[in-house]
Amino acid sequence: LFLFLLSVFYRLVTDIPEARDVRFGNEIVPYESPRPPAGIHRIVFVLFKQQARQTVYAPGWRQNFNIRDFSAIYNLGAPVAALYFNCQKESGVGGRR
Repeated sequence: LFLFLLSVFYRLVTDIPEARDVRFGNEIVPYESPRPPAGIHRIVFVLFKQQARQTVYAPGWRQNFNIRDFSAIYNLGAPVAALYFNCQKESGVGGRR
């Protein structure tokens, strides 16, 4: 089970075969790229190992997603991997220099 999220939910893919990558999983919620407002934002991609195939439902909304509640509902335990980065919206004046 692979999640892209912060307090905003970015993607949900389940049932990824162990020797394969995310393309071989069941995409429940398609990827939506981060669109942060002004300021620096932390983004965390989280990977959980499913104990067995199960029906996983898409969250009702992307904002205010609670990863701990989601993990508890589906009995996922602790993440097995995570990727962290910062992103920042560039101002629209003058572009990159």
